[in-house]
Amino acid sequence: MIYNGNTLDNIKNGTDLLVKETDYIVSDNIVTILSSYLAGKSVGKLRLTFDFSEGNDPAFTITITDSSVIPTGDLKVQAYNMNTTETVNSIAAKIRLNNTGTGDISLSDVKLRYYYTIDGEKEQQFWCDWSSAGTANVTGAFVKMKEGKSGADYYLEIGFNKASGTLSAGKSVELQVRFSKSDWTNYIQADDYSYQGTGTSYADSDKITAYLAGNLQWGIEP
Repeated sequence: MIYNGNTLDNIKNGTDLLVKETDYIVSDNIVTILSSYLAGKSVGKLRLTFDFSEGNDPAFTITITDSSVIPTGDLKVQAYNMNTTETVNSIAAKIRLNNTGTGDISLSDVKLRYYYTIDGEKEQQFWCDWSSAGTANVTGAFVKMKEGKSGADYYLEIGFNKASGTLSAGKSVELQVRFSKSDWTNYIQADDYSYQGTGTSYADSDKITAYLAGNLQWGIEP
C-alpha cells in the first residue's frame, strides 16, 4: 500500500468486515490476507475493498485456489543442443515436453531445469526464440545451486505463464531457448550435466528434469 498520509481503517468483503490479526495482518505497507480466512471462501474470484480514512477506497479482486489439490500427470522431456562445440558464448537447446499421461496439464504448473556450470560468475540473460506455447509465455530464471555437483553449479529453470494454456494428454509443446552471460564470455559446455553433444533431432533427455506443481516427474537430478 501507498498511504499518502492516510490510514487503512478496514477491509471489506461486500458489507462484511475482515478482522485484523484474525483474517489479515498489516506490516508497514504490506497487507497479507490469511489462508485461514480464504479457506472458508469458495474457490474463484473474491473482491475486497480497502477502506482508507480519506480518498477513494480501492477494490482488489484476488483468485482463490485450493492448494491441497496437487496436479498429477506423466511428463517426458526430449531435447538436443543446437550448438555442439565444446566452448560457446551462448548455450542453445531445443526442448520438447510430452504429456504421456491420460489427463490434461496446465503448463503454468510445469518447470524444466537445465543444469550446467557457469565457468566464471557473471550476470546472465535468457531468451525464448520460439515456442508452440507462444514465445512470450515462456519464462527463464537462473538459480545458483547451494552445493555444486559434477557438471552443475547452476540451473536454468524454464517455466510457463498462465496464458500458455493446457497441454492435453498425448500432446507435446516445443521450445527453442538460449542463454548467455551478459558480457558474452564463454561457457565450456562439454562437461555440463544437461548437455547432449550428439544428434540433431529430439531424443529422450533424462538430465533435463521436469516438475509438476513442484514434484519431480521426469529426469534425474545431478
